[in-house]
Amino acid sequence: MRVCVCTVVHHPEDARILHRQIRALLDAGHEVTYIAPFRACNATPWRRISPVDIPRATGRRRLRALRAAHRALAEHAPYADVVLLHDPELLVSLPREVRQRTVVWDVHEDTAAALSAKGWLPGPARPLLRPVVRGLERRSERRHRLLLAEDGYRARFRGDHPVVPNTTYVSDTPPGPPAGGRAVYVGQLSRARGALDMIEMARPLAAEGVLVELIGAADADVRDALRAAQREGIVRWYGFVPNDRALRIAEGATAGLALLHDEPNYRHSMPTKVVEYMAHGIPVVTTPNPPAVDIVEPSGCGVVVPFGDPHAAAKAVLHLRDDPDHRTELGKRGYDAARARFHWPVHAERFVAQLEAWAGRSPDTAREPEPAPEPVPES
Repeated sequence: MRVCVCTVVHHPEDARILHRQIRALLDAGHEVTYIAPFRACNATPWRRISPVDIPRATGRRRLRALRAAHRALAEHAPYADVVLLHDPELLVSLPREVRQRTVVWDVHEDTAAALSAKGWLPGPARPLLRPVVRGLERRSERRHRLLLAEDGYRARFRGDHPVVPNTTYVSDTPPGPPAGGRAVYVGQLSRARGALDMIEMARPLAAEGVLVELIGAADADVRDALRAAQREGIVRWYGFVPNDRALRIAEGATAGLALLHDEPNYRHSMPTKVVEYMAHGIPVVTTPNPPAVDIVEPSGCGVVVPFGDPHAAAKAVLHLRDDPDHRTELGKRGYDAARARFHWPVHAERFVAQLEAWAGRSPDTAREPEPAPEPVPES
């Protein structure tokens, strides 16, 4: 297949888009054109893809980036078997050249529910936009194909759409035991994801010799607080790091933090970072969002702390620091559960097969041998 992938919002090295889906397509032998904000994010494209650079849509500055994305899509879609879109904004006023192709929307989040966590939106506008977003989802369902990142998103749609969960690569070899001395967070940093809570918990931890390491880009309204905490020496903030390297930095940590707030969008979204910590043998400290609890408690791989309680989170980290046998056992349980349930290559095969089927290039038809030529009668 030729697959045209586009995002105007996400970082070009987003774990789901690049490290999982695009990598799976390339490994299956397909060609990928990737339309993304490479220069805006200072990202270097992989050699095996055909990159197309566009501006990035951030905050209220979106129109210019969306127009550039639509121009790029109109140029490259005619050569594609599948157009894979990762932002709901791109579905508005799609060019005719794109609508004529097989368009797939990869649904990353509950878009309407997530409006409450978008600080750049004026508060009074959020309830007014929810029905607009729901209407866009219904129209997109009628016109295009949908992939869902969560089983919990099924209720939003009338049809039965395939789910491609946000899992991760889990090594065949178990990781080494977690050490004492640092707590890590991997992912986007925002108020709703607990950025300020992690800064607050870092102070008592620093006094006990435990460093909080934050690996990820940050929303504008928390950057000043992060810089101040870094100057104070209580956190180490790396900024954005590609997912594979970020997880290598996290390896061996005392605890992996997932202090999401009780936001509507998080109540039925599996926090991928929890699975990533488990895959690397890192004990999890999480707030009680139902999907996180449903993973952590049955597997016995971490500690659940109350929402908005940084001191309880700090206490949980110190308990892990002081009990090496316990944290080693939690890390082992997490790895075993991740290997059994969340190994990405299993889901990658289904993802690629689904796009092949929608493109009319499923393996059964694309690889069917040609009939042997009839024998030529001897003269």
